[in-house]
Amino acid sequence: WLMSDNMHHQWLLLAACFWVIFMFMVASKFITLTFKDPDGYSAKQEPLILTAVTKVEEVHLPENKYWPEKFQPTGKAFSGNLIRQPLVHMERLELLRNVCRDTALRNLSHTAVSKFVLDRIFVCDKHKILFCQTPKVGNTQWKKVLIVLNGAFSSIEEIPENVVHDHEKNGLPRLSSFSDSEIRKRLNLYFKFFIVRDPFERLISAFKDKFVHNPRFEPWYRHEIAPGIIRKYRKNRTETKGLQFEDFVRYLGDPNHRWLDVQFGDHIIHWVTYVELCAPCEITYSVIGHHETLEDDAPYILKAAGIDHLVSYPTIPPGITVYNRTKVERYFSGISKRDIRRLYARFEGDFKLFGYQEPDFLLN
Repeated sequence: WLMSDNMHHQWLLLAACFWVIFMFMVASKFITLTFKDPDGYSAKQEPLILTAVTKVEEVHLPENKYWPEKFQPTGKAFSGNLIRQPLVHMERLELLRNVCRDTALRNLSHTAVSKFVLDRIFVCDKHKILFCQTPKVGNTQWKKVLIVLNGAFSSIEEIPENVVHDHEKNGLPRLSSFSDSEIRKRLNLYFKFFIVRDPFERLISAFKDKFVHNPRFEPWYRHEIAPGIIRKYRKNRTETKGLQFEDFVRYLGDPNHRWLDVQFGDHIIHWVTYVELCAPCEITYSVIGHHETLEDDAPYILKAAGIDHLVSYPTIPPGITVYNRTKVERYFSGISKRDIRRLYARFEGDFKLFGYQEPDFLLN
């Protein structure tokens, strides 16, 4: 009986030990699950609410020793400091990326990075900047800024007007003048920007500048290009007036316009699409400025490129950048809806990529 009683106590003791061990394991597991994450991810999480902000997260780039000396990033846009980019510029780049991914618009938004594109991009190696030329949106002033930065002149006021557009004398190398490897390095590392404008208003500006006023006395526009357009696109062949805006629109909206483009050469840069000029879906630009908001965009671009302490954008005459719907309506009045729709079909990519509203008041 005593032996049986001892065995009973031993079994009770053994069971108690197992119970203690079991409870210890449970407690240990509980402690592990609850406290293993010192950052609090296991704690109760409050709902995360994302709101629009005017700053982006801090971006740290490798220190200069990791970059080839010739291509070390410079300027505030490439520093290790906090990058502050206004929401409007973030939205523009996001819109561009989204439209570039739209397969339905691929033929209107994508182009090869050809020599024609590389010829449009001016280089400032000293400050690691690439500027893509989009005529009729204030490009002359941006060229002056780059000429000063490259050291050809000490101030914008000193630059003669005839030198700005003389690419043999203005000290602005084109990206096409470099080797393939040098081109790739600059495209990857430099601050890149260009300016856009309402596509139809830009075409009006190009027409006035080249075929009406022609302030820089470029006779080939009136005496060579205009007659070529008139011969093919003027409906009334007995009309003896110079090139009319209707002729110009019919030429630009023709799906077979390229055979004339080839004859006109690089002069077409004043009216081809932004896509054809700058390949915005193939080249990752840092900033896209808008002519309509140039008063704000110009200082921002200078600051983002880290050159605002070195040069200022020339004074902008009051009202010159404001979109003028009345002028657009006046120029397109009398032009058939068919011709306007064909013109829009060609420039639709520019409207969509850069957030310009479809001109329903002209199309419908």
